[in-house]
Amino acid sequence: MRTIMRLMGESSTSGSTSTGDSSTVHMNYPLLSALLAFAIAQSIKVFTTWYKEKRWDLKQFLGSGGMPSSHSATVTALAVAVGFQDGVGGTTFATALILACVVMYDATGVRLQAGRQAELLNQIVYELPAEHPLAESRPLRELLGHTPPQVAAGGLLGFVTAGIVHLISHAATRD
Repeated sequence: MRTIMRLMGESSTSGSTSTGDSSTVHMNYPLLSALLAFAIAQSIKVFTTWYKEKRWDLKQFLGSGGMPSSHSATVTALAVAVGFQDGVGGTTFATALILACVVMYDATGVRLQAGRQAELLNQIVYELPAEHPLAESRPLRELLGHTPPQVAAGGLLGFVTAGIVHLISHAATRD
């Protein structure tokens, strides 16, 4: 873990201080938490696809949509980690929290509806006669947004990830 902490940066340019001893290696808790939450969420998608469809689909690691929401996990981990690092009274936390809310709302609203529209458009194109100019159109991506449970699962994953990274990082700075 110490190696990871050294790789993440030895000084802070934001002017904020991390929890723990200021003479130890500074850890960018928010960045590490967000990236780790994203990687875990995307990895889980590969396994949930295998569980449901009994096939490995490594494209899920880079795709959007599905369980859990990696967008929600990422922005929640970021906001929670900023709260741990800088406290919840500052503008940095407020910014991260508002960003998280907007991203999660967008995932369940706009992007989910766009995915449902893509599904309907693909069905319409599929039913067109072969001689129609649009019959050979490439299908639109349908898995764009998230259901509320997918967003909630991503948010929970982000919260837990940020908490664990904070505890590990805090313990490592005491050594």
